[in-house]
Amino acid sequence: MQHHTLLSMVRGARGATAFVALALTATACASFNKKGEGALIGAGAGGAVGAVIGHQSGSTAKGAIIGAVVGGVAGAIIGNQMDQQAKELAQSIPGATIQRVGEGIQVTFASGLLYDFNSDQVRTEAASNLRSLASSLDKFPNTDLLIVGHTDADGTPEYNQGLSLRRASAASDYLVIQGVNVGRLRTSGRGELEPIATNETEGGRLLNRRVEVAIFANAGARKSSGGY
Repeated sequence: MQHHTLLSMVRGARGATAFVALALTATACASFNKKGEGALIGAGAGGAVGAVIGHQSGSTAKGAIIGAVVGGVAGAIIGNQMDQQAKELAQSIPGATIQRVGEGIQVTFASGLLYDFNSDQVRTEAASNLRSLASSLDKFPNTDLLIVGHTDADGTPEYNQGLSLRRASAASDYLVIQGVNVGRLRTSGRGELEPIATNETEGGRLLNRRVEVAIFANAGARKSSGGY
């Protein structure tokens, strides 16, 4: 989805979610709707807008990034830092898809890069991808992450939901081992609920088996007019 389209969706969502934002101001930083209708990321209006965008776009990861949008001068500073980090990630994590979204970054790992089929154990030969991500996070400490696991539609929805969450948690645990502060990390399992391709072909199912990492400015960076 293009940047200008996402911003348009945010503007349209603000009015529709104003009453929701008031009710959510005191909520926790992340909650999950077990019916699969989107995650609420962040707090207050940002989280409410993020939930709407995530549901409309079919992407919980994108919703998390949009929920942390700042805008204005601070947003531009954050965006510039994200440009720099995205370039470094593209060079250091071969095989992953690095996408700038709004004021954040979405990193997509095909599940085969990190796990064996039907497994939630990080592959030894693939661990360098997560080490590179951890190294980048060390250079840019004022960011938070949401790690979202996805599966194809083979198997039962319940099994796929559990596998996707276990894979997201395994990636999070590995980043913590590499020195990333656990307070920066949130995980979500979306199972087969957010496909990006058809589940009728093996090629499509392969694309749907993935882990997405949303990187966005943390609360301190968003509050600071100086950005990072």
